[in-house]
Amino acid sequence: MKRFYSSSVSEDLGCRRGEFSRKHYGSVELLISSDADGAIQRAGRFRVENGSSGEVNYTPGTWHRTDVHLENPEYHTRWYFKYFLGKVHQNYIGTDAEKNPFFLSVVLSDQNNQRVPQYHSILWRKTGTQKICLPYSPTKTLSVKSILSAMSLDKFEKSPREIFHPEIQKDLLVLEEQEGSVNFKFGVLYAKDGQLTDDEMFSNETGSESFQRFLHLLGDTITLKGWTGYRGGLDTKNDTTGTCSIYTVFQGHEIMFHVSTMLPYSRENKQQVERKRHIGNDIVTIVFQEGEESSSAFKPSMIRSHFTHIFALVRYNNQNDSYRLKIFSEESVPLFGPPLPSPPVFTNHQEFRDFVLVKLINGEKATLETPTFSQKRQRTLDMLIRSLYQDLMPDLHKNMLNRRSFSDVLPESPKSTRKKEEARQAEFVRLGQALKLKTTVKGEATANLATTSFCKKEPWESQSFCSNFPHEIICADSWGQSLLVSTDAGILLIDDGQPSVQVFDKTLQIKQMHVLEALDLLIARTDKGKDSRLLVFRLSAVQKDIETKQMIKSKYDCRENKLERTKGCHLYAINTHHGSELRIVVAIRNKLLLVTKKYNPRNSLTSSSLLSSSESPVEEFQYIREICLSDPPVVMTLVDGPTGDSDNMICVAYRHQFDLINESTGESYRLHHVETNKVNFVAAIDVYEDGEAGLLLCYNYVCQYRKVYPFNGGSPLIQPSAYDFHFSWNQVPYAVVCAFPYILAFTTDSIEIRLVVNGNLVHTAVVPELQLVASRVRHRKIMFDYFTKLLLNA
Repeated sequence: MKRFYSSSVSEDLGCRRGEFSRKHYGSVELLISSDADGAIQRAGRFRVENGSSGEVNYTPGTWHRTDVHLENPEYHTRWYFKYFLGKVHQNYIGTDAEKNPFFLSVVLSDQNNQRVPQYHSILWRKTGTQKICLPYSPTKTLSVKSILSAMSLDKFEKSPREIFHPEIQKDLLVLEEQEGSVNFKFGVLYAKDGQLTDDEMFSNETGSESFQRFLHLLGDTITLKGWTGYRGGLDTKNDTTGTCSIYTVFQGHEIMFHVSTMLPYSRENKQQVERKRHIGNDIVTIVFQEGEESSSAFKPSMIRSHFTHIFALVRYNNQNDSYRLKIFSEESVPLFGPPLPSPPVFTNHQEFRDFVLVKLINGEKATLETPTFSQKRQRTLDMLIRSLYQDLMPDLHKNMLNRRSFSDVLPESPKSTRKKEEARQAEFVRLGQALKLKTTVKGEATANLATTSFCKKEPWESQSFCSNFPHEIICADSWGQSLLVSTDAGILLIDDGQPSVQVFDKTLQIKQMHVLEALDLLIARTDKGKDSRLLVFRLSAVQKDIETKQMIKSKYDCRENKLERTKGCHLYAINTHHGSELRIVVAIRNKLLLVTKKYNPRNSLTSSSLLSSSESPVEEFQYIREICLSDPPVVMTLVDGPTGDSDNMICVAYRHQFDLINESTGESYRLHHVETNKVNFVAAIDVYEDGEAGLLLCYNYVCQYRKVYPFNGGSPLIQPSAYDFHFSWNQVPYAVVCAFPYILAFTTDSIEIRLVVNGNLVHTAVVPELQLVASRVRHRKIMFDYFTKLLLNA
């Protein structure tokens, strides 16, 4: 994951997302402790997670279990192993404009066995790997050039050529292994009450009864001699690292625990070097500390290790049979979930186990993104890619490499292929299948049949709302428990299990709409071109017409609902955080029209029944100003400033850039420039959380988070910030929706769900023929519609 430069390491990812990250993921502190002789020990700066300090106070055992997800699960990241090995696929070699070699792998596969064919593409470069899914079309051949262009690689020193030799699969599998292990080894250190140094903790020969119960909760006791599974660096032949250990399989990952009391103990060696050799070289260590919470607390400075980045402090309370958890993460480690509940106390032991394992797996994968590991990984990857490129150089003009610069990516061999090519493909598949079997037997791949130890309801489980909808949907918005839908047959109100009700006839073609129930308003943009208008209706008046079964209205009955000056508009946006004032920005070619409506208590739902159904709300809107842009905007978002009118902003996307516009002065400021030849703007999402404004800028398959700073003397602070980060979707979305703490990307056949705080993937739902038409956060539910309506219990 790319991180922008910042003034100090302490301002890096630990403070990302500002108040939200501090509230839910702890704050960075300088941790100091003293040893038994009173000497000061400095461990550096750690982010300390001790449970949320938010307004919601959870009682033990009542936290949100649905928020516990493995981030970036390996079956999504180990693409080459899962989708390519054992199948006919194509591999290419080339050098970019800076003369850096790269490899490209492309395969046509069925996404998650859902009968949705897709191209999976991996671009191997020295800076890391890029992965993307592209749709398959039986009538349109995909070229290598178009794939690389989608990955923002348009210029080459040497154009890519196809590698035919089957042995290339071995080399690419080695490149993929640089992403990190699919299996994990975690240290477990037993500490008695009052112990303040690692020498004391490592010298404990045995643990207490509560410690033994904790180990039994983590996994199974296995005999090391003759062990054939993942060994985590332990000796399985001569018992030099102990006779037994703790092992488990969790969500397809093998985990070996290095338990201090199970590793060899030496009475003559005060420092217990053999124990420290294993646990001190683990990225993550669990410290099980005896004693009450009020006793001497553990601090990372008590452990002398340059390798351990994460400590999980566990305490057992015998009085209520509960576990308390505290997490220490070295400050350079990116944020990782799940966030601890408040208080971080678990009475359900099975849920505690699953929470801890998910937290530790996510933590180790996050640690691999720190400079300590990522720079080493990039150097290794660069060396491997250059070495492989040099090995292939002698064959550039031989039959091994295809001379065609941009050969088509073919789903299967053409019928005219000679027997020699068919034999080559058969050998290619045979070698790939052998490599896949060998990798699986060695324990270097996830055990796909393994599952979690408890069943939980995921927050994205869908519910059918309206199946077999007969009309083409243009746009929609929820209204109470119903859905107001613009279709080719007019505007319909749909309720679960009820016949649809016609609200407007098909002469009123609505292209964009917002239902604002708190303001008793329906805002809609109609038609296209010069006949486009912005209309405003009272919901109470529309509801009255429905209840009294008045004549269905046409566009000719809506003349009094047209907002002045909006003729010819092609886009509009409203502020999503309107408290005292609703703001609307309307785009008419390259002109922005700012319109506001002052909040009036009489327009609330409680008093809307007192209004005449014929009273138009148009007069309550007032024109503020007009702002001219250099080009017509493609995407617009209103951003609330922290102090009010003087620093409200408009984010617009056009050409190759996102700009911020000062609503008060109309001045434009460059927020982000897109460095690609072709750009498809998707969205600019206002992530306004805990009083801090930020924007998710979505284009192509990239999502950038940019912190939006207050105006300073009329100018916003537009500069790289430690708050900024970016990630890439696995597929190119056509719509992106924020459903805090998740962000969802909608493609033509899937919903990709990631976390807002770090962009990490948590789930991909395959939904053929997907069309998003509405989204609304309500009562912790997000509602979508793709011919049938989904409820996301966020």
